[in-house]
Formats: sequence, structure tokens, C-alpha cells
Amino acid sequence: MIVCKSAAEIELMRTANMLVADVLGQLAAMAAPGVTTGELDAAAERLVSAAGAVPAFKGYRGYPATLCASVNEQVVHGIPGKRALAAGDIISLDMGVKLNGFFGDSAITVPVGPVPEEVQRLLQVTQEALDQGIAQARIGARVSDIGHAIQQHVEAQGFSVVREFVGHGIGASLHEEPQIANYGVPGRGPRLAEGMVLAIEPMVNMGRAGVKVLADGWTAVTRDGSLSAHFEHTVAVTKEGPMVLTDRTPVAGRPSAGRMVNGRW
Repeated sequence: MIVCKSAAEIELMRTANMLVADVLGQLAAMAAPGVTTGELDAAAERLVSAAGAVPAFKGYRGYPATLCASVNEQVVHGIPGKRALAAGDIISLDMGVKLNGFFGDSAITVPVGPVPEEVQRLLQVTQEALDQGIAQARIGARVSDIGHAIQQHVEAQGFSVVREFVGHGIGASLHEEPQIANYGVPGRGPRLAEGMVLAIEPMVNMGRAGVKVLADGWTAVTRDGSLSAHFEHTVAVTKEGPMVLTDRTPVAGRPSAGRMVNGRW
């Protein structure tokens, strides 16, 4: 069942999601050579707890950490630990919180120092694909319109879309209906309605699309060892258009967190 949220509930969700955005911004600034993924996780937990929130991932289906920290060929669900970041790495930082009864969820992928131009392109294209998907989050559109827009953009740039993991509805539960694939034909699935809140999260590989899960039962990696990027925003469907609840990067033409998109970036 898809649960639509009231304006008051979306405001509570905006608070939770802005906390996620703020913590991710601080973690991104920490991601430097020599810093371990475990240190990033410890910082995330401190920041979340200090804000009076609860880590959404820790303990979820047995996941052992606050943060998913996925480095280089790791696609998603990398478990933080003793691994030290090195210059030229990329790291996906994915986390969620529960605050005031509602969940927030977001992810970014950041370079650790300078990276080659092709790696910068991977990050840029994945961010652009997320924007393309968000732009479809309008009343009356279909769920598959989001994934279709993401796939079209990614593949036109020569990269691959991961198919094994999907976006999702979010609210009083971390994962709600509908599931949001990052690929597919348009015009399929439920119609989007006012008050739906969606976590849209393209995962894009530099090489082939295939992934596998390691023996820890969580860490997903590319089968061919190629680099992977992951970006995620939580987005409310409103009469005025998509409302991005986790927007961390206000720039000209793109509104800051929690403001209406008004149909354009």
C-alpha cells in the first residue's frame, strides 16, 4: 500500500531529511586520505545522536553500522571498518535517520582528492541522472517514468545502470511502497499522487551493470571491478512539483533543501 503524507507530515520529514543532508555534508568534508570508513561511521553516529535522532540503518535486518560506506567498486551497503581511504578513491556515503516518527534517507558519492576526468564524469552523470529522475516526480506521472529518465541519461553517456537495487517510498517506515527501479519503459506502475514521498537513488557503474554481494552478506560490488557511483534524494510529490527534502547543493537555477522545484532545475 502506498501511503500519502499530509503537509504537516512532509514538514516533519523535511526536518529528518535536512539532518541527513547536514551529516552527509560533514562526512564528505572528512573524507580524506588516511581516514578510515569506521571513523566516518563513528562521526555519523555521534552527529545523529547529538541531534536527538536515531540511526535508521543500524540494526536494520542486522546491518551493523550507522553509515553505508562503499569505496570504488563497492556499489552499496559497504560496511564501515578499518579500511583507510586513499587519494584517488571515490566513496559513497549513504545513511538515514528516524526523527519525530519519520525517516530521512540520502546518499552522495565524493572523490578523495583529485580523480581522473572519466571518474569525475561518472559522478556528474549519476548526479544528472538523479535530477532527471526527480523531474518526473509529478502528480499524474507513472513510477516507471522516473527509472526510464534515469536509464536514458546514464546509457546515453556510456555508463550502466544497476538493476538489482531500487529506490523506494519512505515515511513512517524506512522502506515503503512503491519500489522505484532505475531503468525500464515509461508509463508503467502506479500513478504518482500528491503527498507521496520517494527515495530516488540511481546506482551507476563505469563498466557493465552486473553486481554481486560479498560473503559479509551486505557489500555489493561490480562484477567487473569497475567503479560505481550512488546518489540519492528524498523527494515529496506536491501540487507545485517535486520538493527535494535532502537538497544539499543550492546553485543558480536549483533551489535549496526543502524548497519547491517548480518544474525546473
